[in-house]
Amino acid sequence: MSAAPVAAAPPTRTPPAPVPRAAGAPTATDPALVRRAVKAAALGNAMEWFDFGVYSYIAVTLGKVFFPSGNPTAQLLSTFGAFAAAFLVRPLGGMVFGPLGDRVGRQKVLAVTMIMMAAGTFAIGLIPSYATIGVWAPVLLLAARLVQGFSTGGEYAGASTFIAEYAPDKRRGFLGSWLEFGTLAGYIGGAGLVTLMTALLSDGDLMSWGWRIPFLIAGPMGIVGLYLRMRLEETPAFAAEVAKAETARPKVPLREMVTGQWRALLLCVGLVLVFNVTDYMLLSYMPSYLTSELEYDETHGLLVVLGVMALMMVVQPFAGALTDRVGRRPVIAAGCAGFLLLSVPAVLLIREGSLLAVALGMGALGMLLVCFTASMPSALPALFPTRVRYGSLSIGFNVSVSLFGGTTPLVVTALIGATGDMMMPAYYMMAAAVVGGVAVWFMTESAGRPLPGSAPAVEGR
Repeated sequence: MSAAPVAAAPPTRTPPAPVPRAAGAPTATDPALVRRAVKAAALGNAMEWFDFGVYSYIAVTLGKVFFPSGNPTAQLLSTFGAFAAAFLVRPLGGMVFGPLGDRVGRQKVLAVTMIMMAAGTFAIGLIPSYATIGVWAPVLLLAARLVQGFSTGGEYAGASTFIAEYAPDKRRGFLGSWLEFGTLAGYIGGAGLVTLMTALLSDGDLMSWGWRIPFLIAGPMGIVGLYLRMRLEETPAFAAEVAKAETARPKVPLREMVTGQWRALLLCVGLVLVFNVTDYMLLSYMPSYLTSELEYDETHGLLVVLGVMALMMVVQPFAGALTDRVGRRPVIAAGCAGFLLLSVPAVLLIREGSLLAVALGMGALGMLLVCFTASMPSALPALFPTRVRYGSLSIGFNVSVSLFGGTTPLVVTALIGATGDMMMPAYYMMAAAVVGGVAVWFMTESAGRPLPGSAPAVEGR
């Protein structure tokens, strides 16, 4: 619900977050409202990434259900192909939901993306197998994935914008880090459920009906997430933009969101590239890499990834607070340098095969990834001014994710198949680190400073 103009009489009900009374006047944030905003965005993000995570962790089984073939690598490629296809429509979702969020409000759009994501995931759990309906099974799977991808095009940019615009300037890194805490919680939920099913169910039961359970859970989870997001008010920054216009928000041309922000968009693409290539490599691709390429025990492989994500969750808020003290740029730069120098040793440890070696290699990559998960939710929204923040960030974020992040499992699997080189994951992460390092060099430090186009935000009592 949009906030009332500044000149309007105070409402009798509990008001939304305060609007600055004069241009440049600080906004005193309400701690209770900030906590509610962070919880709703993080919990909603957790629910969305639970859905995405389940698909990755159960990819081998899905390949057998939807893409019958005598070649396990071909099955995995087909499954990850459907996974990657969803990312092709993410820019379209960003172009629709991003500008809409700048016009009608962040909260309304985030509610819509929640509904669509839950519906797409729930539908996957209802699709008959290839053995039942033939080629229509992978066609329907692809259609559901496209719905998921389209809705996700407005999710991350909206959630990070929502938290950033609610947070006080000096705590934006800490509060923003809880968004990725929610992502990790969703992944852990997905991985934990798949691990439990793998351990308790026979291969036949998992193939026939067990794989459907995680997807069907999306229905009630989506209802809970929608409830949380519908209870929120609009952000102070968006309310101030509405107050400036004194009427409905003017429509910002899509061209202005792109050509008018070309430098910030290029930085966004570079930062998101290193963030998402390493993210999808570790959290989405590695479980399948351990089982299909290294023939590692499936249950133990998932448990290692689960432990790494739990460790990342513990470190995440502290790393977010660190970005408020030392800045976003040093933390992101440390992550890029770490992936450039340590990717090869980490993958070599993973390839060694023992549980300890795999855990050490995965743990090292996880700690490096925290440099990005703790920084990006606060760094990316600060690249753009308020009036185009949701739209421009949605476009830049989703173009980069679609071209580089979401395609990571497919590209790396194909590269290994073409070259036979099991070190391809390390080389791919190193290349991403170089691109990310260039982007960090040119970005401006945003820690402790007001968001562009917004008044300073201070913590209220």
